[in-house]
Amino acid sequence: MKKFTQLLVCSCALLSLSGCVVRDAITDYVDTSQNTVQETSEAPGQRVYMDEVKGILQDFTGAALTMSSQEQTYIFDLSEATLECEDGMITGDEISVIYEGQLSSEDTSTVKALKVVDDFHKKNQLEVRKAYGEVQGLTPNTITIKDEQGKTATYPITGTEQYYQGGIRQGAWVYINFKGEFSSGSDGDASLNASHLKVLSVSDIDPLTLPDPTPTLEPTQEASTDVPQEQQLHATVQNISSNILTVSPPGSDSSLNIDLSQIPSYFKGGTAPGSYVSITYQGQYQENTLDGVTVTAVTGDDPDSFRSRGLTYTVNGTIIGHTSNTVTIQTGDGATITCFTEGASDTSTSGLAAGANILITFDPTKSKQSNIYTSIKIQDA
Repeated sequence: MKKFTQLLVCSCALLSLSGCVVRDAITDYVDTSQNTVQETSEAPGQRVYMDEVKGILQDFTGAALTMSSQEQTYIFDLSEATLECEDGMITGDEISVIYEGQLSSEDTSTVKALKVVDDFHKKNQLEVRKAYGEVQGLTPNTITIKDEQGKTATYPITGTEQYYQGGIRQGAWVYINFKGEFSSGSDGDASLNASHLKVLSVSDIDPLTLPDPTPTLEPTQEASTDVPQEQQLHATVQNISSNILTVSPPGSDSSLNIDLSQIPSYFKGGTAPGSYVSITYQGQYQENTLDGVTVTAVTGDDPDSFRSRGLTYTVNGTIIGHTSNTVTIQTGDGATITCFTEGASDTSTSGLAAGANILITFDPTKSKQSNIYTSIKIQDA
């Protein structure tokens, strides 16, 4: 009788325990037609609603975005969100913000943004557009042009392919191929806000077509003694300002200034400081000076030919915001640049806090279509 009583008690306990497990499994996740409802582990019985809002990206500051959706405007804090848009954060793109909480009207303070992704049901893919204008200024990260209507725009060109067949200088006319829409903050009378476009190429010819390489002479052919032989010098880019490219020769602490105003020049990965160029010249090069040398062409190295960790393209600036997988900096030449931080070697000491100055080594080959760059290394500037 005693054994039977013990067996009965154990059976009841097992039934009670299995009932709890089944009940918990049922209440863990409950799907509705509008929201995903999840029971949290911190407070039993408390549920968190997850939903998304679709719209058009209007602005991005590095830590927040502004989007329009069905005649409403939303501003989301992205400090704890991940950015997963294929084209990056390009104004005019169709995106979705996935969040937890319940959104009330335009007030986003009651929700937490988790992720920004491409709208799954995009009605319009970003098309390549073209601008044509007179160069006002050129830096490693920007080019400013004035179009035929007299409107001025400064385009971001970090890591962008550039070819200037007739040289580059203020007053030259160039074509800019880009994706996206000008931001709503544009001045309709005088200027356009191009800060969050993706520039694909810049060139003084359209389409951008490189000339055939100079043929190599056969052994039986002799070069004319009247034509000076061309030689090449490999150097590191320090800066570019308008038509002046500043480089550092190998093993030297000095700088050389090359006037590109009449020289064909091609930069497949842009003119980022730290990248390399080959300077084709005629004459006798004397160390640390170009006196008596005629430069005939300048060509940047092909980043596609390097492994990621061998790239030396850099950008530096002041942090203005970050998300859980990106950091955005303001450069000294006025560009706003966002870089992925996942997978990068980070030796900076600021914890990526706003206001800190950092130097980012990036991979231009992984951002040909996106305006978010892949970081290789992050360090204090």
